[in-house]
Amino acid sequence: MSESRHDVEPGGGATLPPGSFAARFCAAIDRVNEWMGRLWGATILLVTFAVIYEVVARGVFDQGTLWSNETTIYVSAVAYLLAGGYALRHRRHVRIDVVYQLFSPRARARVDLVTFVFFVIYTGALAWVGATMAWTSFLQSETTGSPWNPPIWPVKAAIALAGLLLLLQGIANLLRELRAPPTDGGPA
Repeated sequence: MSESRHDVEPGGGATLPPGSFAARFCAAIDRVNEWMGRLWGATILLVTFAVIYEVVARGVFDQGTLWSNETTIYVSAVAYLLAGGYALRHRRHVRIDVVYQLFSPRARARVDLVTFVFFVIYTGALAWVGATMAWTSFLQSETTGSPWNPPIWPVKAAIALAGLLLLLQGIANLLRELRAPPTDGGPA
């Protein structure tokens, strides 16, 4: 990828006026998503342990576990979901830079604003549907139906939280983008 104003800092974009509400908001969202990304990234060690434990228990002692497979699936799913804001903070989501770089900085800002509308719709739906599914699951005491049978609502709640964290990070990134001066000599 070529360098652009999106590569300026982990949060991307320009520095907002120090002490302003926007700067404090962006910094708070960055901290939350940074913390969530690091925390849930570290849970992959738990997943690794569960897989190794299962392999040894089954292979050496011929005694598989009830919990290992579901633990691996659900912890991995939550890590994947809740690291989305972290990835957005660090500009690691997929974007078609080949096309985007052809636009002038002003056109990029317009594209960012238009696509942000779709982003809000997507993340809002993710948060709303995830929360609805989690609440329904909680009220019904829904479980996985497996021999271990853990409750499923925490994973569904992670869907809602992921939508919220993505939305907030998207807002923080957009605030910086709108403040960012043009930094390349692309077409006007």
